[in-house]
Order: sequence, then structure tokens, then C-alpha cells
Amino acid sequence: MEEFHKVRRLPPYVFEQVNRLKAAARARGADIVDLGMGNPDLPTPKAIVDKLCEVVRDPRTHRYSSSRGIPGLRRAQANYYARRFGVKLDPDTQVVATLGSKEGFANMAQAITAPGDVVLCPDPTYPIHAFGFIMSGGVIRSMQVEPDDGFIPALERGVRHSIPKPLALILNYPSNPTALVASLDFYKDVVAFAKKNDIIILSDLAYSEIYFDGNPPPSVLEVPGAMDCAVEFTSMSKTFSMPGWRMGFAVGNERLIAALTRVKSYLDYGAFTPIQVAATAALNGDGADIAEVREVYRKRRDVMVDSFTRAGWTVPAPAATMFAWAPIPEQFRHLGSLEFSKLLIEHADVAVAPGVGFGEHGDDYVRIALVENEHRIRQAARNIKRFLSTDAAQLHNVVPLSANR
Repeated sequence: MEEFHKVRRLPPYVFEQVNRLKAAARARGADIVDLGMGNPDLPTPKAIVDKLCEVVRDPRTHRYSSSRGIPGLRRAQANYYARRFGVKLDPDTQVVATLGSKEGFANMAQAITAPGDVVLCPDPTYPIHAFGFIMSGGVIRSMQVEPDDGFIPALERGVRHSIPKPLALILNYPSNPTALVASLDFYKDVVAFAKKNDIIILSDLAYSEIYFDGNPPPSVLEVPGAMDCAVEFTSMSKTFSMPGWRMGFAVGNERLIAALTRVKSYLDYGAFTPIQVAATAALNGDGADIAEVREVYRKRRDVMVDSFTRAGWTVPAPAATMFAWAPIPEQFRHLGSLEFSKLLIEHADVAVAPGVGFGEHGDDYVRIALVENEHRIRQAARNIKRFLSTDAAQLHNVVPLSANR
């Protein structure tokens, strides 16, 4: 039977191939060190859980909630932006709660995309950035660029060679998967370009609080005039170790927020009210929980970089996020990221995310998530060291048949 139109537009989900191998290995009794999915393992801070338990005992909170977010939650997010970025937001018109930043991105695409609209998107990037628009009938123009002097020339080429003119530009810094961080000067240049060319900016700032070196990552909304053309998405999943709670936000331009709010009103009733109340308490906290989470990831990053380097795999130290973007060791690079990821599961009991799952220009890399403790990261390094020292003749025999490209 022929697949439905929107399903046909989606490529095979490469992560699922890795997940199947991982499940099969565990079924055989293998102890897989899972550094693949960016699924935080840290417990949600006790005060947030306690607030949830307190509120959930009130049966009045079990009714339908507010799709756009309860007023106190929207005020708390506006206050967070004022403290952290010096950005003033109207909680009634410039803030909407989302079921995580992923849902926010997907529904924003539904709200603003007409069939054939062109969207400029970095490659590699987090999959929903591109596929939210593809599922909405849009067309992605990929840009293999970093947040440096080459970005604006790439934008100029994108506008010059796109018909129709691009509708929107997607930004994601600190980046998932590359862990690159953008400067405020970079955002100033991009905002000026977007306003000149009447392009919407959609900025994913999910990793704003997971940083290790230098100054905290800025928000695009810190740029004067950015509110005229930009919306930014944030998430509580990593910042407060609340991934399963599904709580995020979109903030910024009133027209775009209104469009997203209207679409969401037809699709959901918002997160469970006790979750929204607990999230409000988290945002109104003193920041100690955020600092503790950041320190855990910093220590894991340092252990991973050191132990993997000692194992023979040089991994650049990420400046932010809970990921490392690691070039595949030279002797395996010809296989591509999917086959290399399979080899690591089958012969090193280590799972990583293949870079090709984030775009074709990610195929020389894998993403390593810092979601296991320091002991387990060192265990992964020992396994990888044994794998990398495999005799060349033996190695030839373990390369999967599917590696032929």
C-alpha cells in the first residue's frame, strides 16, 4: 500500500536502526553504555517534584488546563528573560507555553508555512528544525555554515537563489548537535539581514544554561529590533532535568506568538496544571538547581574528552550543551556515521548518535551525549580503546555488509 504524502516526505529514521541494534545487544546480555539519545539521566530537583505533588492533590487542578500556559507560568518565563537576558516580554502577548521546544517548533511551522515556502536551515541541525517545515509543506534550503564570518554570505546566496524568497531562517546556538555557540555580534548581523530581507528568525535556545567556558550564551532577542522579526524557543528539559515533563516556551514577536497560540488552541489543552505550577516554581527559583546541573555536565565533559583521547579517539571539548560533536576516527570515516555507530554497539558496547541523522553534512561525525555518569563514561572509553586497537585483518571482518556505499 502506498504511503501517505506527508510520510513519504520523511526519510528513514536513522536513529531507529541504532536503537534496534542496541535493543538486540541488550537482549543478548550486553552492557551497553548509552551515549546516544540526549535523554537526561539526572533527577528533577526535589523542590520541583515536591511542588508537583502538593498541587496534584487538589482535584481542581485535574481539569483541562490552558493551552497557552497558565498566567503565573507565562509571567515566570517573562521574568526569567528579564533577569537572564535583560529582555522585556509581555507575558500576555509575547509568551506562550509549549509541550517542549520540539512541539513548539513543529506547531510554529504549521502556523506560518504555506505549500512551497522556503526555509533556510543549517546542516547539520536538530531534525525537527527541518522536518517540522517539510511536514507542513515547506521546502528546506540547507546551509553548511557555522556562526562565523561565512554565515551572512551564505544567507545572501540563499536569498539570491531561492524562489520564492525565503520565509524564515532557523538558528540553534548553542547547537544540537555541533555544540557551537553564537555571539551577540553574530545575532546583530543576522537580525539586520533578516529585517532587510523580511525574513522570520526562529531561534532554538534550548541549551542556554548548559555552558562551560566564557560568558553565558546570549539570546537573539537581546538585539535591538529583534522583536520585530524573531521568536525564540526554550525548554526546561535539560536546564531543570525535566525531559518527561514536556515543558517549554516560545517568546518574541507578537504576531508570530499569536499565530502559534491559535494553532495550539485547536491541538491541545496545554500541559497538566500541576506540571505548569511546578515549572513556575522552578523558574522563580534562585538558580542553584541550574548551576548544579551545569556543573555535572561540565565534569562529565572533562572526563569524556580526557578518557576518549587517552583511548585513541580525539574528541573536541564542547563549549556548551550536553553533547560532543566528534569526528569519526580516520580509519573508519569512509564507512559513514551510521555504520560506524553500528560497529560501536556491536563491538564496543557503546551507543552514539550517527551524525547523518542531523543532516547529510554530519556524516563524518557522531554525537556523544553526556547522559551517563563519569564511571560509565570511563567504561565506554576502555571499550573503545580495545575496539580501536583491533588488528586490521580482524577489523576487516567485522565491518557490516551494509557499509558498502
